[in-house]
Amino acid sequence: MSVRRVMGIETEYGVSSPHDPSANAMLLSSQVVNAYAGPLGVRSHRTRWDYEDEAPLRDARGWEIAREQADPTQLTNTPDDPGLANVILSNGARLYVDHAHPEYSSPEVTGPRDALLWDKAGERVMLHAVRRLAAAPGLGPVNLYKNTTDNTGASYGTHENYLMPRSTPFCDIVRHLTPFFVSRQVLCGAGRVGLGQDGTGTGFQISQRADFFEVEVGLETTLKRPIINTRDEPHANADRHRRLHVIIGDATQCEVATFLKLGTTSLVLHLIEHGGPTADLRVDHPVQSLHAISHDPTLRTLVRLHDGRRVTGVQLQWLYHEQVVSFLDDRVGSDLDPQTREVLDRWESVLTRLERDPAECARELDWVAKLSLLEGYRRRDDLEWDSARLQLVDLQWADVRPEKGLYQRLLARGRVERLLTDEEIDRAVTMPPEDTRAYFRGRCLSQYGSHVAAASWDSVIFDVPGKGALQRVPTLDPLRGTREHVGDLLDRCPTAVDLVRELSGT
Repeated sequence: MSVRRVMGIETEYGVSSPHDPSANAMLLSSQVVNAYAGPLGVRSHRTRWDYEDEAPLRDARGWEIAREQADPTQLTNTPDDPGLANVILSNGARLYVDHAHPEYSSPEVTGPRDALLWDKAGERVMLHAVRRLAAAPGLGPVNLYKNTTDNTGASYGTHENYLMPRSTPFCDIVRHLTPFFVSRQVLCGAGRVGLGQDGTGTGFQISQRADFFEVEVGLETTLKRPIINTRDEPHANADRHRRLHVIIGDATQCEVATFLKLGTTSLVLHLIEHGGPTADLRVDHPVQSLHAISHDPTLRTLVRLHDGRRVTGVQLQWLYHEQVVSFLDDRVGSDLDPQTREVLDRWESVLTRLERDPAECARELDWVAKLSLLEGYRRRDDLEWDSARLQLVDLQWADVRPEKGLYQRLLARGRVERLLTDEEIDRAVTMPPEDTRAYFRGRCLSQYGSHVAAASWDSVIFDVPGKGALQRVPTLDPLRGTREHVGDLLDRCPTAVDLVRELSGT
C-alpha cells in the first residue's frame, strides 16, 4: 500500500475584467488561453482535442444518460467551438475554456508530490497569461483567481482524478469515501467569508465548495452537486480501470494542504480497494454534516455516525488515519516509501495541532492562514464578518499575481511552508512528468507539434506527409509512454514521419 497511483488535478480559475465587471466571461477566458498560447506558435492552435473516447454521460452505477436528457453543461465531449480556445501544452497538460472559465488540467502523475508540482505549474501558466494580456495593445487587463466561488451564487470546480481498479465495487467507494470527504475539508478547505451559496450569511467557513453540495451521489458536476460523482469515463482501459472523478475539493494554494488532499485520499482509496475500514464510519445526513463542519472554524461541531457516536470533523479524520495506519502495519510494516511516510506523518501532525489549536496550522492550511489574516484586519479596523472589505480580502487572497495576491505575499515573506522550489515549478511549466503517458504526449507536442492533428488523455493523432489518413497512436495505459519506455524512441526519431514509421513497423 502506497500513495502511488495515477492522479491529477483540473482547476477552473475565476476570471474578471477590472475595467468592465459585465464583460463576457467566456470571451475573457478565451483571451486568457490565447494569450498563453500565442507565443507557442502555430503548433498550439493547430492541435485539437480528440473527443472520440470521451463519455461524460456514462454512470458508474451501470447506465448512461441519453444526450437529449442531459443538462448542456454535462456535454463535455462536444467538439470544440471554434470561438473557444483549447490548447495542449508541452508539459502534457490541457489549457482550455470550460463553462466560461479558463481551466488548466494537469498531466497525469503518479503521486501527490507530482500532482502538487504540476498544479503549481498551472498557477504559473495562468500568471504568464495575465501578464501577457496586460501588455497586449488593445486588450484590457484580466484578473484570475484560484478559488471556487464568486461569492454571489456561482461555483466552479477544482476536480481531482484518481485511477482505481475496475474490480472495486462502486458501492464500497460510496460507503467508505463519503464520510472521508465530509470531514476532509478540515485539512484542505480554502476558507471563505460568508455562508450559503450566495455568501450572504454572516461568518467565516472552512470550505468554499461545501455549501454548493446538495446530494450524496450523482452524475452532475454543475447542478445538484454530489459528494460522490459517478461519471464513468476512465481515460484508460475500461475493463481494468475506473477514474474516480472528485468534484468536492477546494482550490488550495498552500503546498502542504494540496499534498495532504491528494495523499490522504490516495491512502483511503487503497484501504477501500482492500476491503475498506474495519469500523463503520458512515455519517448520518452527509450533506448536512458537510455544511455543519464547514460552518464551524472552531472545529467543535459534532456529527452523528450510524453507530450512534458523535464526533468532530477532526476526530473523523483521526478514525480514518487509524484505519490506514493499522492496515499498513499489518500489510507493510515499517517498509514504507518516503512519500507515503511523509503523508502519514504530516496527516498526524496536522490533526494533532488542529485538535489543540487550529491557529498552529497557519503555515500549512489555506483556511487557517486566511482566517488568521482576516482576524488581523478585523481587530485592526473593528470589522464585522459582513464587512464588504473582508469579502474583498477573501477575493484578493486568490489573485494569481505575486504583487496582488495575499497568499502570494505570505509566500514571499516565508510565512507559509513550501515543499517545492521555484526551479522545479518553472521546469514543470514546459516539461511533462517522466513516469506516465503524459511524457509521450508532451514530447510529441514539443517535438512534432506541426504534425500533431489532435490529442487527448488516451491518444495522439498524427497528420504526416505520405499518409492518406490520420495516424492514431492509442495511449490507453497511463503507465506506458514514459521516458523509460519511449525516451530513446523519441530521441532517434527527428520527425513525425520517422516516429510513425517506427511505431507502425514499416
